[in-house]
Amino acid sequence: MAGAEPACTRRELMVACAAREIRDGDVVFVGMRLPLLAFALAVSTHAPEAVGVFENGVMRDTPPRGPVVTMSDPPNLDGALWAGALSRAMGLLAGGHVDVGFIGGAQIDRHANLNTTRIGPAEAPAVRLPGSGGGCDIACAARRLLVVMAHEQRRFVARVDHRTSPGYGDGPGWRARVGLPACESVTLITTRAVLRAAETGGSFELVSVHPGEDAAVVVDDTPWGWPDPPVRAPAVTLPPSAEVLQTLRALDPDRVWTGDG
Repeated sequence: MAGAEPACTRRELMVACAAREIRDGDVVFVGMRLPLLAFALAVSTHAPEAVGVFENGVMRDTPPRGPVVTMSDPPNLDGALWAGALSRAMGLLAGGHVDVGFIGGAQIDRHANLNTTRIGPAEAPAVRLPGSGGGCDIACAARRLLVVMAHEQRRFVARVDHRTSPGYGDGPGWRARVGLPACESVTLITTRAVLRAAETGGSFELVSVHPGEDAAVVVDDTPWGWPDPPVRAPAVTLPPSAEVLQTLRALDPDRVWTGDG
């Protein structure tokens, strides 16, 4: 049908949603895979003055000059503003210079805390996970946080088994009580919806559901003990325009990260 939005995969929709959260001029602690594509898409479209910082010490203000698998691949180093030590990248965080940071985890709770340490009790964990990496630093120091992850019931828990990367702890006021700087918002972008927690409320609300999803079903599949009523009427997530989708597909031409297969 003339004028209809082009079809996109769920992963492409997630990337487009994440890119929209990046403002022109932001300093972004990027990460890999979908977060890297989201930064590249934002810089290529609505946020040309955004700057990306990578944990390996790279800073750049343009998309990588080719497909990358790791942040140290040559296309991500070529044309970088600087390629230095990890300590320089982490120093930007410590100095309060990062506007938005991407983090992720195996578990997330309603107060936006993430777990990448263990599943199960500390005495006898069922699964040991990789640990923090830079996740805790990003969660503690970035002004806004973005989380991109699959929408699976096992990931959404009432309380994470280990608080690796703090969001709002136990709720409003927790960050101030433990001496952390304020975090404006944590935006969670999943394969089914967009959710956001803010400093004032300290817990997630449903912002939008992706096309084809039912809000009530999404809430039922996100076992956080929602209030009653659980959500205000959420919007339907806006798909990317034809131009944005074309730009995204040029950044991932083989659909390595954005294919749903």
